[in-house]
Amino acid sequence: MLSRTPKMEATLKIVSLEGDLSFTPSQLSQGLVENISRVVIGKKEVVTHAVVAMLAGGHVLLEDVPGVGKTLLAKALAKSLTGDFKRIQFTADLLPSDVTGVTMYSQERRDFFFRKGPVFSNVLLADEINRATPRTQSSLLEAMEEQNVTVDGTVHPLVAPFFVIATQNPVELEGTYPLPFAQMDRFMCRLTIGYMTRSSEITMLKSQRATDPLDAIEPVMDCETLVQIQKAVRTIKITDGLLDYLVRIVEATRSNESLEYGASPRGSLDLQSFSQGVALLECRDYVLPDDIKRAAKLVLPHRLIIRRGNRSVVANARALIDHIVDSVAVPI
Repeated sequence: MLSRTPKMEATLKIVSLEGDLSFTPSQLSQGLVENISRVVIGKKEVVTHAVVAMLAGGHVLLEDVPGVGKTLLAKALAKSLTGDFKRIQFTADLLPSDVTGVTMYSQERRDFFFRKGPVFSNVLLADEINRATPRTQSSLLEAMEEQNVTVDGTVHPLVAPFFVIATQNPVELEGTYPLPFAQMDRFMCRLTIGYMTRSSEITMLKSQRATDPLDAIEPVMDCETLVQIQKAVRTIKITDGLLDYLVRIVEATRSNESLEYGASPRGSLDLQSFSQGVALLECRDYVLPDDIKRAAKLVLPHRLIIRRGNRSVVANARALIDHIVDSVAVPI
């Protein structure tokens, strides 16, 4: 039996279950994956990666063609939590104040007050984020990195937990604005959903013939529990040897001749956190080399710029990460 730290064995209450039941962080996290997978059919691996990113305190960018379930995944994840969920449909005329909020004057009180924007939520769906102008896109930078927003010189802290799941369509480029490199670096991972298998698509058609499965999904975790699990993720042990292995992978992206820019130190931090999240989900209190390998293929590709400036060639970046991971020696 795997040894676990007291943090891993600590029981956490879950509000949506009847009776006085308690579970380990791993069991709760696995239950969250299973609940979302009831709606997002045949895509358990993508669901798992999105959940791990949230548990690790990161944010997710879903990039795929229309109609494959990007918004559905975001809504199913939000409905699986008891927290506040907000959705922003990004458009070219959206203003930064429409995201963060605005200071207004009240004639009744004869004073200014701050009207909070949708960013003040636990789960924020930024739908079609690349349709907004760079100025509006950048309004999320401070919120994603520091979990607060500054309006008219006043800092307003966000509620915890705060998780951004953004979507964008990489095919239709007319009327869109590519995300700045600095904003891409704020996302812990970029995920693609892909088309369903034939059997999964048949199951999906049957499940939605009469009702919408999203209407039947119930919360399985409260926000307080999620915050506790996020703290538990940070207690997962990672040895000095594995930290050296992780940094050597990141350094290899910076010295690769095919790349103009490699992964940033923030990428190293996210790589460590995602690896710890994978370990927790698999009921371990320690990170394995395979956790880092798995995390690198999700956390690093979108942080790279191909030397010819062709950052849209995602396949090339992913192939480079695969090559780098295979070439860096695993510590014994």
